Amino acid sequence: MDSTVDSSQFDVVVVGGGLIGSAVALGLGRQGWRVALVDGATQASVLAEPEPARDVEDFEPRVSAISTASQRLLEELGVWQGVTSLRHCRYREMTVWDGDGTGRIHFDAADLHVGSLGTIVENRNVVRALYRALQDSDVVLEEGQQVRHWRAGHGVELADGRRLDAALVIGADGAHSRMRQWAGLPTREWDYDQQAIVCTVRTAKPHRFTAWQKFAITGPLAFLPLLNEAGDDHFCSIVWSQDTLEAQRLMGLGDEAFRQALERAIEQTLGDVQSVSRRYAFPLRQRHAKDYVAEGVALVGDAAHTIHPLAGQGANLGYGDVRVLLDELRRARAAGLSPADPDVLARYQRRRKGENLTMMAAMEGFKQLFARDELPLRWLRNTGMRWFDRMPFIKNRIAVEAMGLAD
Repeated sequence: MDSTVDSSQFDVVVVGGGLIGSAVALGLGRQGWRVALVDGATQASVLAEPEPARDVEDFEPRVSAISTASQRLLEELGVWQGVTSLRHCRYREMTVWDGDGTGRIHFDAADLHVGSLGTIVENRNVVRALYRALQDSDVVLEEGQQVRHWRAGHGVELADGRRLDAALVIGADGAHSRMRQWAGLPTREWDYDQQAIVCTVRTAKPHRFTAWQKFAITGPLAFLPLLNEAGDDHFCSIVWSQDTLEAQRLMGLGDEAFRQALERAIEQTLGDVQSVSRRYAFPLRQRHAKDYVAEGVALVGDAAHTIHPLAGQGANLGYGDVRVLLDELRRARAAGLSPADPDVLARYQRRRKGENLTMMAAMEGFKQLFARDELPLRWLRNTGMRWFDRMPFIKNRIAVEAMGLAD
């Protein structure tokens, strides 16, 4: 890099200020590290107060199902109260069924002696709460900025020519991470040949604080419960993952035709679909970095791994990365080590890689199981789902693991 550019010295620079990057920057700042957060968004845009949700167009289409483990992390960061001061919906039950058979599984928070299975939140509301906390921290926010270059041991160079020197740069810059590419960290990835259609709907019947998910040969459909400020429980966020050609056909339908198709697909579980917001579609691809760390760099969240949205675990895996990286860097600081110490970063990778791969393999297995229409497989999955639903100990243990409540 040009030695004449302006330079600032930090311990850690975090690239990407979304759900994951904002959290790791805030956590490291609280530990006493000198931290800079580089984000393409501006504070004004992130902190703008959302309008009250009166109809389907007022909700953000991007939502996350925050697990209990992720909630605990956000509580430790002091932002969960800020998240829940905005629109959110705690769901108490989950029903999953095979649209091509008779298998059905029902989860209930009451069986686990907890108040909820998780919380559906609009992504922007989580980021807003994190940014509010960042304003009161010592983290230096480089807003409206892009990183132009990175080199190990030299930090990053911004688009405006300034350089931020840091021992460690954390890539939280999403699925198409430039940090991952600059660090030469290869990925193992494949295209699902599916697209996820997302939007918000209003239904005739209340959602009953239940997450509904139907599996079909061409892909799963999820109705995730939402609440507006008035407590109206007739709103849901949908994620409809379909084979690419079918997704393109659905996106090409007029509003009324799409509404009817969605109503049929969910089998009128919540009665008539009364209204549908603007639709968005994005291609689905599984991606996993073979290594999360290199000299002077660590990846978190989607920069390290992307997963099929059928179980809504993407944000929770990212927050799992944040929790472990914060733990390892806290220990490093106590021991007087550099945040880029190779052993520190190796422990972070070791602790996260296995869990992430296990979840990704499970989601791939689910997808393949429900994508096959052979009679023996259909019988197997429906028999298995019915058996599983009648085994409360096993079912509840898996729910506890998914929520992050396991010891």
